[in-house]
Amino acid sequence: MMSNSQSTRPQLEVLLDRLREPRRYIQVIAGARQVGKTTLALQAADRVEIPHAYASADQPSLRGVDWIEQQWTRARLLARDHTRGAVLILDEVQKIPEWSESVKGLWDKDTREGLPLQVVLLGSAPLLVQRGLTESLAGRFELLRLPHWSLSEMRAAFGVTLEEYLYHGGYPGAAPLMGDVDRWGAYVRDSLIETTISRDVLLLTRIDKPALLRRLFDLGCRYSGQILSYNKMLGQLHDAGNTTTLAHYLDLLAGAGLLVGLQKYSGSTPRQRASSPKLQVLNNALMTATSELGPEDAAADPSFRGRLVESAIGAHLVNGGSAGAFDVFYWLDRGKEVDFVVRRRDQLTAIEVKSGRSRDARSGLSSFGERYGPVRKLLVGGDGIDVEDFLSRPPGDYIA
Repeated sequence: MMSNSQSTRPQLEVLLDRLREPRRYIQVIAGARQVGKTTLALQAADRVEIPHAYASADQPSLRGVDWIEQQWTRARLLARDHTRGAVLILDEVQKIPEWSESVKGLWDKDTREGLPLQVVLLGSAPLLVQRGLTESLAGRFELLRLPHWSLSEMRAAFGVTLEEYLYHGGYPGAAPLMGDVDRWGAYVRDSLIETTISRDVLLLTRIDKPALLRRLFDLGCRYSGQILSYNKMLGQLHDAGNTTTLAHYLDLLAGAGLLVGLQKYSGSTPRQRASSPKLQVLNNALMTATSELGPEDAAADPSFRGRLVESAIGAHLVNGGSAGAFDVFYWLDRGKEVDFVVRRRDQLTAIEVKSGRSRDARSGLSSFGERYGPVRKLLVGGDGIDVEDFLSRPPGDYIA
């Protein structure tokens, strides 16, 4: 939870509008740890001025479905005692085995009886939340995805500058610690990274090689913004595993809001899945907190700062498309590269980030346009779109 922080996220207004409507759907908020899910839900419940009950299943030992029933009973009493009903907020619901079946039975019973109990479910492992929704709650929920915080959100809430955002990323809970880089880094590593991997991935998913998954995450942070074949990854990780295992582990890390492997755009889905992934952290804090460079050293190192810029742009795009509005790829062919390719419906936007590397950015954009045109071509940085301007706007503003 974000302590004492007021959410300014656009999703707050969406949730408010939904809670003000007559009871129709379960509201599900999914996103990585420390992106403000709890704060947003509690503020929405306060602002609609309906009594609410809050409980969290985020404990070291897993709770059972009887815990859901106990919290639901408590909320039902509130709903019966107030003319406008009540709101039940259940946090970290994916931690409870068979949670979706239990929620389905309780929700359907209230629906039959006309009980005005609104329900909001929060989950920090979007992949597991989605699985439960599709298995049991089809037609009963609306999903609100909460990505990592953008530059504009961090600036509005904490006055963060571009340079601070490039290094410290978008974790609101860590913002008060930015003045002490050692303490900030320890918080990100211990409270965010380790907690996410141990509680949201390893504890709830069968992982045959947990050490390999951890090393893969470290590798992704070290090589964020770079294309790496699965075989080369195995060599770097000193493991005799197989590429299928690595691809699966990348999917789990993406589902936990940590790291994705962008696929090569080819116009063919099977070929995209077979391509070498471009590793991309979803928050620059993951990259810097696991490095040995402080803010001043990072800013003074042209190569590292260039990687920070490109990773921030990539994270901005992937987080912006997390609700399914568009898909993000990269492109590479015969030495010509485009950093990011965004596909929205049947429209393509090719984006090159000028971050200090020596290759000719426009040649990659031109080659991609010749292959797949008509394509919108964007250059970010240098004499193109200002990096701060690009990061300050929703990425959809720039996409065809």
